[in-house]
Amino acid sequence: MSYPTDLHEEETMRHDQPSKAQKNASQSEAEPGDSVRTEEQKVDGNGSGLNAAEEPTVQTEVERLQGERDQLLDRLARLQAEFDNYRKREARERTEYRDYALANTVEQFLPVLDNFQLALRAQGSAEQLRSGVELIIRQMEEIVRSLGVQPVPTVATQFDPRLHEAIEMVERDDVPDHQILEEVRRGYTLRDRLLRPAMVRVAHNPKQKTA
Repeated sequence: MSYPTDLHEEETMRHDQPSKAQKNASQSEAEPGDSVRTEEQKVDGNGSGLNAAEEPTVQTEVERLQGERDQLLDRLARLQAEFDNYRKREARERTEYRDYALANTVEQFLPVLDNFQLALRAQGSAEQLRSGVELIIRQMEEIVRSLGVQPVPTVATQFDPRLHEAIEMVERDDVPDHQILEEVRRGYTLRDRLLRPAMVRVAHNPKQKTA
């Protein structure tokens, strides 16, 4: 009879085929790197971490930023050029204004120069020459006064170191101490600015105490 043989073969096949529990155990013993590689392959085949849909978006953002950068650089270059042009224009206008003011001032003094030349060619007496020079001086004083230039007060005023320069102290007991006795060279102011101090001689009164 063939029954024992069939039973033996069936028992052998049962021993040769692994059980389901053994298959699960063998799968759990697989290397961890295999699952990591599998996840990486799912994310991106080339390892970049970006799928095909995200790559165009990044490229577009880069191009947008590059365009903004180029616009800012162009704007900076234009602003620099405008500033250079403004600086040159301002320097040119300042020079033109200075030249205009100087020409206007010189033009006013030309008649004075003409009168001096006429005085030198005159054949009159010394008294007539003196009178002519005094007229020229008054003419010049009128011109400088029209320009805002004023003489510094001196004689019979108190010495002021901001306006006067003392070249000599003269002892006097009949005038107040530090009073100006004589003007040696006239000083001038232009509005509130001192052009040059007046050179003066100042009284020193020993009977009076200085303030």
